[in-house]
Amino acid sequence: MTIGAVLLAYAACTGTLGSRVLGRARWTGRAPLLAIVTYLAAGWSVLAALGLAGLTLAVHATALGGGLSHLIGACVLRLRATYATPGGATVAGLGLTLAGAVLARTLVSAAILLRATGRQALRHAQTARLVGVPEPALGAVLVEHPQPAAYCVAGRRPTVVLTTGTLQVLDPGQLDAVLAHERAHLAGHHHQLRAMARVARQVLPFLPLLRDADAQVARLVELHADDAAQRVHGPRPLATALVLLATASAAPSPAPALAAAATDTVQRIHRLLDPAQPLSPARRHLLRGAAAALALTPLLLALAPAVLALALGRVPGA
Repeated sequence: MTIGAVLLAYAACTGTLGSRVLGRARWTGRAPLLAIVTYLAAGWSVLAALGLAGLTLAVHATALGGGLSHLIGACVLRLRATYATPGGATVAGLGLTLAGAVLARTLVSAAILLRATGRQALRHAQTARLVGVPEPALGAVLVEHPQPAAYCVAGRRPTVVLTTGTLQVLDPGQLDAVLAHERAHLAGHHHQLRAMARVARQVLPFLPLLRDADAQVARLVELHADDAAQRVHGPRPLATALVLLATASAAPSPAPALAAAATDTVQRIHRLLDPAQPLSPARRHLLRGAAAALALTPLLLALAPAVLALALGRVPGA
């Protein structure tokens, strides 16, 4: 079995079974940032595995073998033998096509998404600043509107937006907790994390892991922002604010925004008022190691034959 087939099998198994495994995990709500990293590491490792599978299929029958052998100092014949694939030039061409298609689709999807969301976020932030009034004491832009709403817009002009209806609904302690939640989104670069999940989904939307990772990351960034806010202001003011905003708000937040009461409000309130025990340091280290392993596995698999060729023999004088 060639290393390319192994990488394809890894991408298929991780892309289909990874969503089920992570979806059933109970620790994700107890360590949301670690769960986000794990989802992204798993999802992007699938894309990396597919791209590297294409390259490894092409090593034996293309000039890639010679260039790689001189780069690592291994014998050309041994290197090509370790990457040998039945099918010769035909399989090599298919491999290069696969690698190029994965890379091109990833770059195009990322460029389109980032450009569209960046423009939308900038336009919305500019509009909010134009129609609203900056409130330095709150660190937010206040927009005259009876509908309670609190959200942030990232990008070149990161902005926290509040409506006057929010000030009428929340007391000062609840308002401070909501503002801390929104600032946590900006400080944690949650928009970038969500963008990474959305790009991966757009590249391979038919794989369950990449399809589900987008929704899961959207949920987990809210939990992470909740944790940051409740560490400063306590859980009850934020939980009460979520209830008031969820019951009073009828309109969804704008597309590029992250709103305080946007996702799984009931579950978030229960989580704040009845928190689970935090993960032990040992388990956190274990899960970090698992996330790192997911990120590195495709590269390690792809380089395994090169390491073997280097161990078997070097180019004279190398």
